[in-house]
Amino acid sequence: MPMHLHQNYEAAITCRFSKKGGSTMKLKSCPRIVAVFFLTLLLFAPVSYAKSAREIDASVDSALDYFKNEVPGANGMLAKAKGVLVLAPVIKGGIVWIGGEYGTGALRINGRTVDYYNTISGSLGFELGGQAQKMYLLFMNDKALRDFRMSDGWKAGVDGSVTLITMGADGSIDTTKTNQPIIAFVLGEKGLMYDLSVEGSKFSKIKPD
Repeated sequence: MPMHLHQNYEAAITCRFSKKGGSTMKLKSCPRIVAVFFLTLLLFAPVSYAKSAREIDASVDSALDYFKNEVPGANGMLAKAKGVLVLAPVIKGGIVWIGGEYGTGALRINGRTVDYYNTISGSLGFELGGQAQKMYLLFMNDKALRDFRMSDGWKAGVDGSVTLITMGADGSIDTTKTNQPIIAFVLGEKGLMYDLSVEGSKFSKIKPD
């Protein structure tokens, strides 16, 4: 563990137990120290926990099976899509005022991996804790797919609009949105997520071993 990460970790732990341990640190400094600690973890995640190409492809295979089982009409949408980017798992985590996500995955065209990608973003308003999710971007026309592949660090909401698909109370999805150029699905352990947005997420090509 890098020295500054280790120091931030110790500070976060001291902050957590300062109520029981005495006056080693002022409580007012706790949020800032914890924020630095978690941001540092986010920055080092790509380096410390890099996956191989084989591991990414295995995760993508599993995520696609999950997608087909959980999302009504998934096979039809995948068949119509010109390409699909699958990132699994996307690790989202936050503590009070800060949050972020990091994940790796693959872009597949006609069922074959053509490129590997990661996604990194930070946002406000996450609850305490973290959760693993699977993210799917379906490119429904050639132009949307071409623009994505030609971009050096494609950002959702800036370089292209992404329509997030959710599931209704009756268990069906809103099919009126599935004809958009880029549609996205985010699945957690209990199926489609409702309170998330992919806007601001940045997707960059990587070259895993």
